[in-house]
Order: sequence, then C-alpha cells, then structure tokens
Amino acid sequence: MQGKVVIVTGASSGIGQATALRFADAGSAVVAVGRNSKELAAIASESIKPHLADLTDISQLEDLVSATLQNYGRIDVLINSAGIIKNGNIETTSTDDWDDMMQINLRSVFVLTQKCVTHLIGSKGNIVNVSSVAGTRAFPNVLAYCVSKAAIDQLTRCSALELASKGVRVNAVNPGVVVTNIHKRGGMEDAGYTAFLEHSKTTHPVGRVGTAAEVAELIYFLASDKASWITGATYEIDGGRAQTCAR
Repeated sequence: MQGKVVIVTGASSGIGQATALRFADAGSAVVAVGRNSKELAAIASESIKPHLADLTDISQLEDLVSATLQNYGRIDVLINSAGIIKNGNIETTSTDDWDDMMQINLRSVFVLTQKCVTHLIGSKGNIVNVSSVAGTRAFPNVLAYCVSKAAIDQLTRCSALELASKGVRVNAVNPGVVVTNIHKRGGMEDAGYTAFLEHSKTTHPVGRVGTAAEVAELIYFLASDKASWITGATYEIDGGRAQTCAR
C-alpha cells in the first residue's frame, strides 16, 4: 500500500483511528476524517492528514473529496468506518435516534461512495465498509443499529456486483464487540461499559473481546492486492460471536 491515497472516516477513535495508523505505517497517504479535532490532531503526521467533517452534510463530503484530489490527485481506497449506536427496541426507538443512525451509519456511506466512485474506477481502487456482527444477527434493544448494519452489508454486495467489471472491489468487515468509545458515546456509563465488556467474554466463544488493531489488520488485508480476488464479501471478525445462539 506504499504511496496509496486512503480516505478513512471515523478516524477520531476506535477502529477508524487504528485503521488510519495501520495504513500510515505501510506508507500510505491517509486522509483521516472525523468530528473531533483534538483526537484527529493526536494522530496527525507526515502520512496522516486530518480532515474535520460532519458526514451528514453532503457539501462537506464533497469538500472532503475535492480536498483529497487537490492534495494528492487521486483516491485509491475508501474506508467507511464512522458509526454510532443508541439503545432502543421496536417500541422505544425514537424517530430522531433512528434517523441519526441511518444518517451516519448508512446514508453517509452511500453518499461518500458515490462521490468517490469515479475516482476509484480511475485508480482501480477499492472500498472497505465497517459493518458489524449486528448486520448478520439480531440483537435486542439495538434495533436501528442492527438495521443500519444489515443495510451496509447489502450495500456492500450490490455495489461490489455493479463495480466489479470496472475494476473496483467492495468488501465489509463485521466485528463483534471491540474495545472502542462507541458504546460510551451512545450513552453507556463507565461502570456499565466495564460490566458489558466482562459479560462479552462469555458471549464470544474465544473468551475475549476484540481490539481495534485486529479489525484494522483485516481491513488492511482486504484493501491490499493480496485480496485482489475478493469482492462482495462480508467478513466476520468476532471471536465466533455470530456462530452462537441464545442460551
């Protein structure tokens, strides 16, 4: 990936940040996109250029693409990693929470992909979307999140089919519970999050939760030439979580 130009959303923290660092370590030029200027500044380097943006604003997505082309002249890889989670079931999920999750988790991925796709065709590049085990399995009290991630999986498959003949690959990763800030930002308090991580040791057959760096490594592989015959795949990286059933 030496010299490749890579856009990574959700790079302020978690999987997005770990992914930005992984590509930078490999010699890529990384445009690290997020909403937290302090956290983006913390990873800024010669290889990582921070870009502050609200992904719900289409004009800011257009500015992101324009700035990347102005600075680097090309786009080789798009990593859609930004995401949010909020609790709620079919009876309690508010329309505001539903809309927020669809805007960030799904609509921004669709729009940014559209804005980048011409340039990815030109570079014979590829896309990796960050989905979730919740895209393949139903979990209680995270209704809108599950729906948004299931939609990401289908968006991945449909766009992969449509872009394959144009030389662009599209894949997704489906992590289980990974230590990031997403649950705390969704409203979970510190004590509750600690208990959640401890409980998750029992819901993941390998007996532990994952790390952002582990997911970043799979994203890096899928974006590399080593995965040149892989497209339309949704890869579980979840310690076996998707293989379990309720008990």
